[in-house]
Amino acid sequence: MSTIETGTTDLLATLDNGIAIITLNRPEARNAMSGAMNDALQAILAKVEVDPAVKCIVLTGAGKGFCAGGDVKGMAASGDGTVGDSTIDGAIHRQRLNQRATAGKLYKMPKPTIAALPGAAAGAGLSLALACDMRIMSSNAIMTTAFARVGFSGDYGGTYFMTQLIGAAKARQLYFLSERVTATEALALGLTNWVCEPEELMTKAMEIAERIAAGPTVAYRYMKENLNRAVAGDVDDCMDLEATHHVHCGQTEDHRNATKAFVEKKEPVFNGR
Repeated sequence: MSTIETGTTDLLATLDNGIAIITLNRPEARNAMSGAMNDALQAILAKVEVDPAVKCIVLTGAGKGFCAGGDVKGMAASGDGTVGDSTIDGAIHRQRLNQRATAGKLYKMPKPTIAALPGAAAGAGLSLALACDMRIMSSNAIMTTAFARVGFSGDYGGTYFMTQLIGAAKARQLYFLSERVTATEALALGLTNWVCEPEELMTKAMEIAERIAAGPTVAYRYMKENLNRAVAGDVDDCMDLEATHHVHCGQTEDHRNATKAFVEKKEPVFNGR
């Protein structure tokens, strides 16, 4: 395992056998997003997206929480939620850039992303978790939009991601009422893929990540793009894109090796080519 330098203790990152593990590291504040954490997360996500050594990304939180969202204390000090920006226009522009470089990057990058939740994911923290391709929760973790409790409408793509995952009616309920969703409820709703005991969380997350890291990298790239476009795209556009990507994957070394292994009743070995 090697350390990836982040420039701040608010965010930790390592690379282990093709898996980049990114840890939100402010346990004393339930991993609320500081400016340093946000800046580092943007930089690290941009780096791992293009690093050929990284096959899968696991996002998690230190201590007993995943991420409590924005720094509400900082917002209270500024009085209007801008946290340092001198104008509302500047705040809006910075927010747009932050969102696209974090939640947007997790959603769009051509590599599978997994959120491992040891505890609460709230507000923008929940949005980051929902931006990932898959989620695994500790049995004592919870999810909550939380925005209505502090007079916010929501950010970091949460309204989009949640609506796509569970439908408009339930998403509106969870946003308007800021209800706490237990791990069991999240599994039933489709907000998480797996639930496990707290002490098993990272072991299970790494098992899934290792399986993905050993998989067909090129196929995953196009599979993710297909799935993302299927969310809001026209069915013909989606099928056309699938055809293009499917034929392209058929030209890869991974595909040829995998079909040969299938015929020989062996496990395929993927090299990302």
